[in-house]
Amino acid sequence: MQPGIPPDNKLKTFDEFWVFYLTQHSKKSTRAWHFLGTSLVFIFLALGASVNAWFLITAPVTAYGLAWYSHFFIEGNKPATFGHPLWSLRADFKMFFFTLTGRLEQELKRLFL
Repeated sequence: MQPGIPPDNKLKTFDEFWVFYLTQHSKKSTRAWHFLGTSLVFIFLALGASVNAWFLITAPVTAYGLAWYSHFFIEGNKPATFGHPLWSLRADFKMFFFTLTGRLEQELKRLFL
């Protein structure tokens, strides 16, 4: 836990959660697994809408499976989803789009340096 960041059960706003969320994704490989999982969500949603509805079920299963793998075996922490499912989903998409647009490293520096 970073100094000045409340424990996850004391977070009151999404902005506080966002900072906590990034501390829980401190390793690049964890963030890479999340990026892959979220990318597959968009692919599976498109396939579910155009090819077969079964892809709609595989979207969250695949995304959470890859993300949780990265937490348990790479990051060594508990997924934030367990305590804050909606904020966690929102933060995952925010992290995905920051990564996609090349702004995540800048955000990490802004918050932690």
